[in-house]
Amino acid sequence: MLALLAALVVLTVSAATGFRPLADAGNNDNLLRLVEVRDLLNGQGWFDLHQYRMGPEGGFVMHWSRLVDVPIATLIMAAYALTGSMPLAEAVAQVLWPALLLLATLFFTARAARNFAGGGAVLPSVVIGAAAYNFVGIYWPAALDHHNVQLMLTMASLALLLEAPAQRTAALFSGLCAALTLAVGMETLPYVATLGVCVSLLYVVDGAGERAIARDFGLGFAGVSTLVFAATIPASAWGEAQCDAFSTAQFVVAAIAGAGLSAIASVDVASRDWLRRLLCLGLLAIVLGAVVMAFFPQCLAAPYATLDPRLKELWLDHIEEAQSLVTLITHDPRRVAARYGTSFLALALMALRLGRGGWRRQDSLVGALLVASFLVGVWQVRGTTFSIAFALIPLSAWIAKWRARAATNSSVGVALRLAAVWLVSVNPVWTGAAAATSLALEGSASPADEGTADKACENKASFASLGRIPGTTVLATSNLGSPILAFTAHRVFAGPYHRNIAGNLLALDAFLGSADDARRIVHAHGVGLVAVCPGSPESVLLARKAPGGFLAGLINGSIPDWLEPVAETRGSMIELYRVRHAG
Repeated sequence: MLALLAALVVLTVSAATGFRPLADAGNNDNLLRLVEVRDLLNGQGWFDLHQYRMGPEGGFVMHWSRLVDVPIATLIMAAYALTGSMPLAEAVAQVLWPALLLLATLFFTARAARNFAGGGAVLPSVVIGAAAYNFVGIYWPAALDHHNVQLMLTMASLALLLEAPAQRTAALFSGLCAALTLAVGMETLPYVATLGVCVSLLYVVDGAGERAIARDFGLGFAGVSTLVFAATIPASAWGEAQCDAFSTAQFVVAAIAGAGLSAIASVDVASRDWLRRLLCLGLLAIVLGAVVMAFFPQCLAAPYATLDPRLKELWLDHIEEAQSLVTLITHDPRRVAARYGTSFLALALMALRLGRGGWRRQDSLVGALLVASFLVGVWQVRGTTFSIAFALIPLSAWIAKWRARAATNSSVGVALRLAAVWLVSVNPVWTGAAAATSLALEGSASPADEGTADKACENKASFASLGRIPGTTVLATSNLGSPILAFTAHRVFAGPYHRNIAGNLLALDAFLGSADDARRIVHAHGVGLVAVCPGSPESVLLARKAPGGFLAGLINGSIPDWLEPVAETRGSMIELYRVRHAG
């Protein structure tokens, strides 16, 4: 009930502001997910993950899972049956889907906090959880990307493992959730691996108490991995290993790991003492390592090892969520407190708990996930979404402890400490403190026109003129790719996705080269329109990279004779140019 109340409060606040994220064109992943769902509803095959309207002719294959498309498509069809309007049905789904996931995530967070620190931690976990999840933004309206699904499933897996000693089927469902979150996307691989290692080590230490948990977790993990593989991978692709999406490689490793753990825990001889358990699990780890080295060695390379150097320089190095902690400290220190403050505080609380002794099973599970997610966050800021979530559990326990003290001690000192504990546990407080400190050190800044002009072309309204033009191929920068697909009938070359190498390089060659180079590319690929957002950070970056290039020339008003400006877009956020083809 608390989780439901908190989710309704968040939804009400969002409604009071007019569901503003629905008009947002700045999140490429949310928009492309909507496009992918539309394609599925319009008859594109279940196993066909091509994005035909992005990339070179024929498109490219996306690495996302259909598992996320299904519930969104179901919501859209249900809303369409009730309203008779597809745009309204999509808007309903864009609001309801993130709200339902927020409710589920808050529910599992509260259950995890209760199993970690007792009933007194439930209310704090919901309050600071609602604030934290709203801060990270993955539960806002229009948030159709899969990160919210992954966080919900990972939190569910943790909560179920925490209560597994008292609930017979909890470990089985925990393994199920772990398999599903991995199937949705490889971003959660570190957390799924951490959960698996924790279950295994707890089984080594406490064979009697953890044997059934290890057996059921492994069975659920292997079983659901098998079902997902059969349901989402066509038989024609069973021999292909993809390192960035659930495929034969992930299935084989998951099946061996889960079935192996379950088998070891089911055999009395292997479970007789801690040394036998350790040796059997060590042998399982060796088998897993040998399988990966023999059959999938390419998956041991860095995630973007094969990315073209130009794309790394002009795209990957400028993705906000891919920045490291060191980069943030150097270039954007305000975000450090906002993204790492509560996680660091939770790590300190766990370290104090370890130093005082009495380390518990719950501490091992929560502490391991918190450390793993914090380390991922040090590498890439996107990992802080999970570390912020896992930090809620020890922070809720901390608040619960001080609430209990305040209930028996009415002194002003205890009340002030309780207030301070509440404040520092609320993630947005760190954001406000960092912003206030920055203003105090740098002086007051009053950015002109901020909020009145969509210079970065991140609003749906900026694409209205483009949407009124009949569908053709549009040459545009990568961050305009997903909005163009979502709001118009056109197709594009570029989009911010690592598999779209050919399309992104094609756009870079056109924009960074001369006007003659661009003309050859445009005519060779049947481009009908060129779209330019002069104020977007990507356009500014490319213009600086090639000040004599085609894009820089357009921004500066140098229009080649083979282009014709679209009059109604002169001076607009997105300026359009028709291509004059021979004849």
